[in-house]
Amino acid sequence: MWMQFSNGFAYLLSEAKNDNSMTKLKLIYEGKAKKIFETDDPALYIQEFKDDATAFNALKRGTITGKGAVNNKISSVLFQHVEKEGIPTHFVKQLSDREMLIRKVQIIPLEVTVRNITAGGMSKLLGIEEGIRLKEPVYEIHYKKDALADPLINEEHALALGLATRAELETIRQYALRVNDFLRKFFEKLNIDLVDFKLEFGRAGAQIILADEISPDTCRFWEKGTGRKLDKDRFRRDLGDVESAYQEMLEKVTGKLG
Repeated sequence: MWMQFSNGFAYLLSEAKNDNSMTKLKLIYEGKAKKIFETDDPALYIQEFKDDATAFNALKRGTITGKGAVNNKISSVLFQHVEKEGIPTHFVKQLSDREMLIRKVQIIPLEVTVRNITAGGMSKLLGIEEGIRLKEPVYEIHYKKDALADPLINEEHALALGLATRAELETIRQYALRVNDFLRKFFEKLNIDLVDFKLEFGRAGAQIILADEISPDTCRFWEKGTGRKLDKDRFRRDLGDVESAYQEMLEKVTGKLG
């Protein structure tokens, strides 16, 4: 059922209860924030969100209580929105508080970052202060390799290494910038600056689709006017109130209490 909330957007309500129509089978992947399971449908996986938190290429580790459920719910809502914008995703439906049903994809080993305001890696790389509003979005690609701390590369590197084709790279770029256009407007209505965010893409047959998640783990959210951080930087920088910041973003995105 679609419902309209005070933030001006509608989204498909997903009940936080187990969906017994899909059987969770073998664990095939466990990363820093998620687990992926096979199902009885070879074209579908179950993605389970964890409370584990890491930063600085997993040099800092901890737990953010309730993070998995928050990220699952926020990602479920935002994936549905970007699908309506014509961008294909791996999202099928939310199964439970921590689980979503997703399409099987072959992840492309690139992380895409779009930046609207200077922060984090860009500020460190260029030696500039955080908080500078960029004249236009900055699009970056990183080689997804934990051992190398996901280095910044260019499209020629990606082509030379055979990570993606030229057509795939162009599709990824277009999708990432379209996601940015939508998310900036979405969060503008919630009195939030979308500072930057990371995306991952995969192949479903010949189709490029958006995968992974869109959440406070992968985005920087700053409250307009105050610059108060409402994302994983509260964990990275020991700012405190991490759980409450995640819950606040959930309430803003869904228009209701988590």
